[in-house]
Amino acid sequence: MPESPRGGVGTVCLGRPAQQQSMSQLDLEELAEIELQRDEEEAAALHIVRRPSAAPAAAQDPALSMNHPFYDVARHGILQVAGEDRFGRRVITFSCCRMPPSHELNHRRLLEYKKNLKALYVVHPTNFIKVLWTIFKPLISHKFGKKVIYLNGLSELREHLKYDQLIVPPEVLRYDEKLRNLHEGRSPSPAKMPPPRPPLPTQQFGVSLQYLKDKNQGELIPPVLRFTVTYLREKGLRTEGLFRRSASVHTIREIQRLYNQGKPVNFDDYGDIHVPAVILKTFLRELPQPLLTFRAYEQILGITSVESSLRVTRCRQILQSLPEHNRAVLSYLMGFLHEVSRECIFNRMNSSNLACVFGLNLIWPSQGASSLSALVPLNLFTELLIEYYEKVFSTPEAPEAHGELSTGTQCR
Repeated sequence: MPESPRGGVGTVCLGRPAQQQSMSQLDLEELAEIELQRDEEEAAALHIVRRPSAAPAAAQDPALSMNHPFYDVARHGILQVAGEDRFGRRVITFSCCRMPPSHELNHRRLLEYKKNLKALYVVHPTNFIKVLWTIFKPLISHKFGKKVIYLNGLSELREHLKYDQLIVPPEVLRYDEKLRNLHEGRSPSPAKMPPPRPPLPTQQFGVSLQYLKDKNQGELIPPVLRFTVTYLREKGLRTEGLFRRSASVHTIREIQRLYNQGKPVNFDDYGDIHVPAVILKTFLRELPQPLLTFRAYEQILGITSVESSLRVTRCRQILQSLPEHNRAVLSYLMGFLHEVSRECIFNRMNSSNLACVFGLNLIWPSQGASSLSALVPLNLFTELLIEYYEKVFSTPEAPEAHGELSTGTQCR
């Protein structure tokens, strides 16, 4: 954090208040998760969609090289220098509403406050944070405790700082307006979603297949998918309950962060074969568009109305409408899941069980979530891709015949 030549720093914390360094003995990530959950509940009551706001143009300045050691922080526009306060001290805004998930940015890099911090103004604190502060305030030095000032709205901030020189994110302005409207009994105006931030050059999760292809010398199979499949094929094919078991949320986020930062991941270090399995599913679930694409959603829902003996042919027809890149990735994944199903005597994961796990990770609607009635056709389609992989993905057209679904691995 920049130091003021006059010997002090004033900080404005906009949006979600961050934890202080004096509380480092607590599990900061767990507290953050609790805080976010409470924050989401409050936002839901106000009919507000709470997502990280877009960084200002300055944060996306092309003059800032992607090789800069602090590019991962700067691209989010979380910290901004905003002139001086009424005492001539440097003011820095910390926009908590721009904080990305922990697997995209190491939050601990933002928890290092200089000792010359003179005041911390926290705008829009949640009730949970106020209670938390009251509980732990006795453990914090009295001197530092006097520096923290909670403000319920931006109007109160004008009494302490030169408001016009502050860089306030649009999302905070909208949220402040909604709070004022709620207080005055007016209905809030509809919120607009900010544009997404640019991904890291090494980003692996939450980016398109095309982006991954461009960043990996034209390789069609995304690195995370290839690494997890290779590892599971070598060491996990006969693991009971493969893809059904969960893993530590903290571990999954840590691995996501490593991948997104371009760092190596050795699954042997975690001692749990279910970790790479969860990573694979998470990768598919966080694609901007499902692997089977939004366009194919309605076609897939109609698979149950097709005669049983013609369903494999219908699957082939639907896959022909997919982009070539998506078909290649899907074929790679389904080929592996077919191998898993062939070991179902040991792993208890036949094609039906695998379909229940992967169905909603491969396809979902462009608006809202899949209904319960949609689960049957979605899972059936996925089961057909796994069970009859060789017929569905074979290059020549397979001859149609009644009973073409009579072959396959049988496990119960």
